Formats: sequence, structure tokens, C-alpha cells
Amino acid sequence: MAQPNEPPGGMLERLPPSYLERLVESSSDIVIAVDRRGSIIYYNDGAEKNLGYSAAEVLGKHVDLLYPSSAEARRVMEAMRSDDFGGPGKVKNFETRFRNRWHEELPVAISGAILHDENGLDIGSIGFAKDIREIRRKDRLATLGEVAVALCHEINSPLEVILNEVELLQAFVRKSATDAEAVVEEERLDAVRREVLVIQAIVNRLVVMSRDGVYGTREYLEGQQMADVKPERERRDVVAADGLRGLRILVVDDDLGVCRSLRDLLVAEGCEVHVATDGLRALETIESTAIDIVVSDVVMPDLDGYDLFMEIRRRGSIPVILMTGYYYDRDHVIKRSRLEGLESVIFKKPVAPARLKQKILEQTGRAPAPADG
Repeated sequence: MAQPNEPPGGMLERLPPSYLERLVESSSDIVIAVDRRGSIIYYNDGAEKNLGYSAAEVLGKHVDLLYPSSAEARRVMEAMRSDDFGGPGKVKNFETRFRNRWHEELPVAISGAILHDENGLDIGSIGFAKDIREIRRKDRLATLGEVAVALCHEINSPLEVILNEVELLQAFVRKSATDAEAVVEEERLDAVRREVLVIQAIVNRLVVMSRDGVYGTREYLEGQQMADVKPERERRDVVAADGLRGLRILVVDDDLGVCRSLRDLLVAEGCEVHVATDGLRALETIESTAIDIVVSDVVMPDLDGYDLFMEIRRRGSIPVILMTGYYYDRDHVIKRSRLEGLESVIFKKPVAPARLKQKILEQTGRAPAPADG
């Protein structure tokens, strides 16, 4: 009576030899048998697919045909006869190289054994060989992934230091430089900051690629596809194209014509726009209406841009963009506002529509600062 969990009636013992033959024949691995003289007597479908030779081309030929050299073939047989690679008369995952019909070398791992007759005499050998190129590629990728993560960590630390130093430099410029100098130097510092953020984006992308193993490729060198680590700046432009829709914007300028032109521009982008021709009316609007962002002139008769910015700050966290037609800031409105935390200024009116849209997107958190400025 068959024992529990055992094949009933010795099923494996009665398995027809033809079943095992079909299984070996259809294996994707390379299966080759040779007689005692080294002539190939068995060559399966997997061998044909991997090595390119048909069975008719190799049966009866010496096995040296499939090795880069006779010395390599002897090395494999010597390994089979030793006790060091899987036991006497056996090898297990022994690495060697085959040569296909196009004379390309193929790294493989062989598991095989010497065959004996009933008297214990050698009659040949059989080997199962696996193409290990993909395994090696994955091992290399895993190693590169570990290196990439370590490298990214080492790169991120000095990048953080650079960004912190840029902030300190910017604070110094705001306090010490003339207005004209501050405009130029802050633009330069912004450019440094943007490029550092681009490097950080690349570094972070490498970490994600190493962790997930999923990445696209692009042709960095002619004819060579490599992992694509470039930040996707094009997608930012797509976001910016429709990103203003639904924003509630307050435009403040003592020139009614400027208010109307900016209102028309932003309404065309799908925004809800309110206008005020002085700071006091702007505050009244904020008290009675939900506003996402304020775009205000610097020079106004009752509250200037700094006063309005400070009053808005006292009422909550609505972001403010100050705009001026002059690089010269006579009353230091912009400098004082920046020292208090103002993040965005647009110099020179009339305002370039694309620049205004980008600034609004940045300050409302709908788009990051563009890497190209």
C-alpha cells in the first residue's frame, strides 16, 4: 500500500523512458551527451537554439567543435573526473564557455556526469549547460545598483551643503548689495540653485531605478542605448500649459489698465481673477473672498508692496508675487520684503506672460522651478 505523500504504486519507477526523453528534448537548457571517444551522440532542441548548430550538423562530430579550444574541453572532462566540483564523476554548475556556429563564445554553467556500463567502465558523459549571460547581467546590475545608491548618498551630502551655502549667500546679498547688484547676483544664485536641484533630481532618479529595476533608455552615444537618468523637463512644460485653471488670483496695481490686462490674460488661462487698485482694497478682498495668490505692484499710494505683503502674512499664508518696472528699488520695498520671506519678484513691466504664469505655478505649488530658468 502506498504511503501518504508518496506516488501510488511506484509511479516514478514506471514512468516511460519516452516521457523523460521528450522532457529533456524540449528543455531550454543545452543538453549534450558524448561517447567515450568524445563524439556527440545526443543534442537537444535547447542546444540548437543556443548554439545555432542543428543536430544533423553536430551528431557524430567531436565535442571539441562546441568549445573555444580542445584545452577547454579537456578542462571540463578533468573537472568531471576530480572530486572537487560535485563529487567523483560529476560536476555541478561548473563554469566554462561554448562556441556557437558564428564563433561567438557563450558563458555557461554545466552540471553533468560520466556514464558507466554495468561493469563500471566509462561509456561517455552527459551534461546540462545553462546560458549564464542573463544571470551575469543581473548580477552586474545588482552590483551597479548598490554602487549607485552608495554614490547617490555621497553626492547628496555635498549638494545639501551647496544649497545651504547658497541660501546664506543670498541673505548676505540682500543685506549688503546695492539694489542693482542684488538683482544680478540673486539671478546668479538662483541659477546655481536650479542646477543643483537638477543634479539632485538625477541622483534621486538613480536611487529609484536601482530600487525598482525599471528604467527607460536613450541614445547618449551613437548606436548605444543607455539608462535614461535625465530629469524629464518636457513634462514640466506640459503641466504649466494647463496648470493655472481654477486658481483664484488677486491682481493689485494702482494702474487700472494694468489690472485689466493682467485680468484678461489670467482669465483666458481659466483663472478666477479679482482686481484692486490699492492695498487697502486688496485687503478688503482678501477678508471677503478666498484667494490662492496675490500679484501686486511695488509702488502704490497707500500701502506699498512691502506693507501689503506684511499685512497678508499677518492674515495667513497666501503667497505673494511682487512686480516692479524698475531695477532700482528706491524705498527698498523688494529687499525688505525678501528679508521677511518674500520668495518671488518679477522685474520690469510689462510682465512677460510666460514668466508670470511660471511664477504663479511655482508659488502655488503646481509646478517646480524650471531647470533652464
